[in-house]
Amino acid sequence: MGDNGRVNDETQTSETGDSRPGERASLDDPGRRPAVTSPPPRTGDRHRDFGSVPSAPPAATRSGGSPNELPDDRYFNRELSWQDFNARVLALAEDPSQPLLERAKFLAIFASNLDEFYMVRVAGLKRREQTGLTVRSADGLTPSEQLTYVAARNAELVKRHAQAFENGVRPALAEAGIRIVAWSDLGEADRARLSEYFTQQIFPVLTPLAVDPAHPFPYISGLSLNLAVTVRDPSDGTERFARVKVPNNVPRLVRIEQSRDSRTATFLPLEELIAAHLDELFSGMQVSEHHVFRVTRNADFEVEEDRDEDLLQALERELAQRRFGPPVRLEVAHDMSEHVLELLLRELEVDPQDVVEVPGLLDLSCLHQLHSLNRKELKDPPFVPATHPAFGERETPKSVFATLREGDVLVHHPYHSFSTSVQRFIEQAAADDKVLAIKQTLYRTSGTSGESPIVDALIEAAERGKQVVALVEIKARFDEQANITWARTLERAGVHVVYGLVGLKTHCKIALVVRQEGSTIRRYCHVGSGNYNPKTARLYEDLGLFTADPDVGADLTDLFNVLTGYSRQQTYRNILTSPNGIRRGLLNFIENEISLAKAGKPAGVRIKCNSLVDEQVIDGLYRASQAGVDVDVVVRGICSLKPGVPGLSENIRVRSILGRFLEHSRVFHFRGAGTHWIGSADIMHRNLDRRIEALVRVSDPRLTAQLDALLDSALDPMTRCWVLRPSGEWVPSPTDSGQVRDHQMEMLRRHGATG
Repeated sequence: MGDNGRVNDETQTSETGDSRPGERASLDDPGRRPAVTSPPPRTGDRHRDFGSVPSAPPAATRSGGSPNELPDDRYFNRELSWQDFNARVLALAEDPSQPLLERAKFLAIFASNLDEFYMVRVAGLKRREQTGLTVRSADGLTPSEQLTYVAARNAELVKRHAQAFENGVRPALAEAGIRIVAWSDLGEADRARLSEYFTQQIFPVLTPLAVDPAHPFPYISGLSLNLAVTVRDPSDGTERFARVKVPNNVPRLVRIEQSRDSRTATFLPLEELIAAHLDELFSGMQVSEHHVFRVTRNADFEVEEDRDEDLLQALERELAQRRFGPPVRLEVAHDMSEHVLELLLRELEVDPQDVVEVPGLLDLSCLHQLHSLNRKELKDPPFVPATHPAFGERETPKSVFATLREGDVLVHHPYHSFSTSVQRFIEQAAADDKVLAIKQTLYRTSGTSGESPIVDALIEAAERGKQVVALVEIKARFDEQANITWARTLERAGVHVVYGLVGLKTHCKIALVVRQEGSTIRRYCHVGSGNYNPKTARLYEDLGLFTADPDVGADLTDLFNVLTGYSRQQTYRNILTSPNGIRRGLLNFIENEISLAKAGKPAGVRIKCNSLVDEQVIDGLYRASQAGVDVDVVVRGICSLKPGVPGLSENIRVRSILGRFLEHSRVFHFRGAGTHWIGSADIMHRNLDRRIEALVRVSDPRLTAQLDALLDSALDPMTRCWVLRPSGEWVPSPTDSGQVRDHQMEMLRRHGATG
């Protein structure tokens, strides 16, 4: 054997393992005692007492800002926190103090929210589970564990949702003369009229699809309502299965009254009408049973953004695939038979854990349809948004540019009119001969071409020869197709359309108007939290800053150069941007409040946002609390922060306000420094790492006083809200007797937006 097979003398031991360090067994005489190779002890050492093995030195003192000082269990799970948010929406549907049709609307919102949650969040967890990604959530759960918790919580909420409708809203609607009935509830005259409607309007649209060896199981599109039908052949008794899709291009709730002016309104669900006429679809067969079901599919696709590929074409290709995503939820009627359910599970390849049994009407998003009824007494009182005093109308609308030369303006939608502020700003810029350029981001716009006055104004500006740049975010989830249509419309009009940066969504809400005034160029700016969308501006609560401040104008110019060109600027004067600046800026501001508190100076943090998830910012708030800084958070949706935990967050208070308007603005107030920021960014990974966002500092004392008044109202002890406990429970507040305030109604009153 060569050297490669040689056993190293220093590592060899006997087979019995008796050799000790310092001894070497003889290879010649196995019975010979091995020689001791260690030296004998010196005479003076024979009676020495050996002490115990010393312990390690004291641990190094950790620095005050080390995140290791914070406990591991310091976050709530974001998915379960979202379900808590939707439960608060459901609580509004159960609230008898709400107008009845508004309660029905909240039931519909709950259903729509849940659809999107499954299409995106649950789909993402399933994808991670199936691909073997064992990345745990911030609270330490695996994707599989999160899916189990989500399914259990969802079963509870779906049951409560159905009960809220069947036992609460539905009977109350019936008392008010609005009924949703079954076919069996109808009289002969109504049945005859609806049968004629079915024959003329519905029957031609339906396509029953058989399932047998010659007909494979049909594709079931996401969110479609379907009838699973079992029929029997009377000639041989053979049972067969078929699927009938309920059309989604006709109203789900069929109005029975011929007169639309009637105060009473009776509706028959479309699936009931179809089920009553299945014998016409399966002529010569006997209908054994039929059940309603609905499939939700993964809609969280990723566009592979190749720098050399047309992003528009890549996105259109992915959109075409969205409806073929794998199923993530199967909703079934509570009376579905076992063998039909087993067939659906097998053919759709659905995990039994993903089956949701609904005790009542499936897909209550159809209740949105009831809001169109002319029953004003059952709705929130109408309101007319007020024109901001700075833009007050006289015989002719005041010039926005003249107003902004006098000072900054803060608008608060929906209380302030969008059409007489933001829309007028762009329209006046388009018509003004002195305006040289308009640059604007568009994230979500309204429907199809011709419905957006903002886009119409940009087209007019381009036709007048102005330089117009529109950054259209075509990756805005569920608005992709509409935004593609807008982009092409703008391009045809001569607008320079840009799609943003590879790998990042452009979510900031910014507009820049460049105007020639004598020998100087002046820039007018709008930075906001809401979309340039006149429809949502009446439903969403948002803030926007108008300013002619040269520093903000320079900042937006630089930011647009980043968005449209190759600039990589990351620092600005009066704005913060992500993905590089907002988290760092917020953490610096929080650290400054900590320093002020330690120096015995006034300090405090007040935040209003949609969601609070980012662990780094949450940890910064924990450290602020530990330093004695008061922290108040108003959050609409998800909150992963645990408030009120002794030693961790006893100085942090979290509340949530939901109501008539969707609370959408983001406000950051650092009390010690006396600074206020507003903008588009929530405290989430996607906003801080994967989106272009912008926050702007509001400096004018008149405007900061308005922001303080907004926060004071939202945080008033008597404001109607939910308060988050350390346990994760959201508790209705206030609990004390007294005059309960509605924050949104107070804002309506303050801004003069009345009916």
